[in-house]
Formats: sequence, structure tokens, C-alpha cells
Amino acid sequence: MAIQNITMPQLGESVTEGTIEKWLVKPGDTVKKYDSLAEVVTDKVNAEIPSSFEGVITELLAEEGQTLPVGAIVCSVEIAGDGELPPPPPPKKSAVSTAILNAGVQKKQEIQQTQQTTTATVASQKTVRQDKVRYSPAVLRLAQEYEIALDRITGTGEGGRITRKDLMKLIEAGNVPTAIDEAPPAVDTAVPQSAPVAAALTSQENTKPATSVQPIQAGDIEIPVTKVRRAIANNMVRSVHEVPHAWMMMEIDVTDLVAYRDSIKTEFKQKEGFNITYFAFFVKAVAQALKEFPMMNSMWAEDKIIQKHDINISIAVATDDALFVPVIKHADEKSIKGIAKEIHELAVKVRAGKLTMDDISGGTFTVNNTGAFGSVQSMGIINYPQAAILQVESIVKKPVVLPGGMFAARDIVNLCLSLDHRILDGLVCGKFLNRVKEILENTNKSSTSVY
Repeated sequence: MAIQNITMPQLGESVTEGTIEKWLVKPGDTVKKYDSLAEVVTDKVNAEIPSSFEGVITELLAEEGQTLPVGAIVCSVEIAGDGELPPPPPPKKSAVSTAILNAGVQKKQEIQQTQQTTTATVASQKTVRQDKVRYSPAVLRLAQEYEIALDRITGTGEGGRITRKDLMKLIEAGNVPTAIDEAPPAVDTAVPQSAPVAAALTSQENTKPATSVQPIQAGDIEIPVTKVRRAIANNMVRSVHEVPHAWMMMEIDVTDLVAYRDSIKTEFKQKEGFNITYFAFFVKAVAQALKEFPMMNSMWAEDKIIQKHDINISIAVATDDALFVPVIKHADEKSIKGIAKEIHELAVKVRAGKLTMDDISGGTFTVNNTGAFGSVQSMGIINYPQAAILQVESIVKKPVVLPGGMFAARDIVNLCLSLDHRILDGLVCGKFLNRVKEILENTNKSSTSVY
């Protein structure tokens, strides 16, 4: 028999950590390869950790609510020895090795005793947290966003460790201790503490935060925040806080494109089995323009800008309670028919709940079909860490002045671009939108093939 470790997987591009939302197994459970072990939430996606082995769960090394970096060990599995990694041969014993072993056992006992003492001390709140405390990246990010004084919070994690879950409970309850609050008195004095600090220092078992900062009145409906909605919210907050958004819009005449698509849609559906949508033409035009303006296909990486080689276009697909952003890989290499087929297949997967990690990873630029529900102008929040997002608005009939002074009804659409001003500026974005405009306004039956 051998013990193998299961680690936190890479759950998407630029994702560096994940939070154990719920364990699906317990020590002693028998699992098969690829069985789900735990539900994990990140800023980008909700997923499950699969087992890499068949065997018996021996230990869970992470708590629910704990945030761990990619590669960290989350649990261990005892597997059969048939063809698996054999245990290493026992080392030769000597007086020196025996002494080292004894010293190691003694050191481990001292560490365990210290951890037990620390846990009891934190729970009774009779000592002050040590100066040098390590916090996870998720905790530090939330602390910075909400100006939370971490040294005034007692965590519920192992050894009093502050977890992301601890901070989210305080934020949702409105009980956030900040550096500008009145300094808390010593715990063993008779002076009462302020309500926010008292709430933060109360143990998890005794803490019952308010469900809303607003009073609930007759007829109001409380809607619990789902894991998916929480992940979306966190990523949107991060994008708005970290990315300096700028915005521009361009009006495009797509009269010929509309006429072309309408003339082939019935025959196309009968032949291919899925719809040829306007959106497929827009995605193709954007992919072509990205190839000509590669700076639009970039990402911010603090001390450098990464210009992505592959053109992978993220598209937004909504369900009743969530928004998913699957990816059309290598969109510049696909025909309009190929893009239309992939849009259809990804939408079916979303609504059936069958998206895979590969379906949602690797996006380099986002195109959002806001026109599907009648919007004519909007400003999207950038899908972090991409450099821009393009909103394709509703196609509407407008009177347009033609050469010679004549008026005519034309099909007009607004393209609205939100951009990361650290990476992009108005010049390159204007040229990019103009190129998209040129491609779309010259899409017609005589010059364009969907195949």
C-alpha cells in the first residue's frame, strides 16, 4: 500500500488559489479515479477536485472555507500497491539515524503542543496575535479592498488563522473593523468593546451575523447568494478596483450583413441543424481585427504586458442565476459557420450544466451579445485579466443621410468597447474598431462566404 497526495489543481488561467467550499468525502471513504473529492470556488470558476487515484481517503488536510494556493496538498489517498509507486526501502539504522529520528519525534511533539496551546489561547482571547502573521492572497486582497484591520480579527481557521470565509461573513454583516475605528481596549479590562470589534472577536460558534445591512420589511424577499454569484461578484469587484476602465463606442451600418444573413438562414438551418446568427459574423470580424491589432489581445502582468499569440474569444452565456463565459479557441482560424456551430454547442453545454474546465479557460478577449435582450448602449466590465471587452448592441433601423442628400432606413448597430487603460489607449482602440467596422460594412452575399 502507498500514500499519494491530492493537490489543489490549476483552475483556470491566472488563477493562483482556490477555496475549499465543501468536502464531498471523508477519511475512510473509498474513491475511484476521477471521483469528485471537494467543491472549490475561485475568482473565475466553481469546480470540483477529482481524485487522481483509486483508493481510500486517509486524511483531509484542508478545512472548508480555507483558501489554498495551486499545488498545495488538500488530502491524501492510500492506494493499492499493484504496479503503483512502491514504498522506499527502509533506511539502515544507526546510532546517528536513531538519534535524528528521536530528535524529529521530539520536535514534532513540541510543535503539536505549541499548536494546541496557540489554538486554546486564540479561542479564549487571552493573548494578542503575534506580530508576524501569514495571510493568504485572498485574505490580503479582501483586506485591502475593504480596509479591514486584520490584527483586530480572530480567525476560525486552524490555530486562529483568518480565512476568506471569516472576512466575507464580517463584510456581509457590515461588521468590518478598520484602522480608523476606535482602538479596542485590552481584553481583560472592564471597558466594553465597540460592536464591530466585539463581533469580529467572537468565536464562530457564537457569531450570528445579520443577514442584511438593510431592514427587512413585510413583502421583501431574501435571496441567498450562491457560490457562482459570489465568484462572479468577486471577479467583477477585482476588475473595477484594479483596472482603470476607459470606454468608446462606434456606430456601424450593417444593412448588407443583415440582408445576407436573412437570405441564407432558413437553408442554413435545414442543412446544418443549427442557426446562423448575426453574432457569429461579429465574432468572426473581431477575430480578424485582433489578428491585425495584436495589442488588443494582451494582458497586464504588473511589470510587463503579455501579448497573447492565440486568439481565443470569450462569449457571455447567461442562465437564470449565473453568467458563464465559455471560450471559442482559435477563432481567427474558424469560418463563420464554424464559429456559429461553436456558439450553439457552448450555449447548450451551459444550459445543461456540462461545461468543462477546458471550455472556460484560455480566453484572451471577450465579446458580449448585449443586443440579444434589446440593449442599444452599454459599458461592460472587463473580464479580468483581459485587456478589453466588446459589447455588440441591438441592430435597429435608423434614418441615414446617403450621398446626394437622400434619406434611407438602414440597419445600424453600436459597438461599445471597454478597455484597460494601463495596456491600451484611444489610438489603437480607435483603429481596431474602425477595422471591425470596415469588415462588417463590407460583409455581403457577393464578397463573403460563411463556409
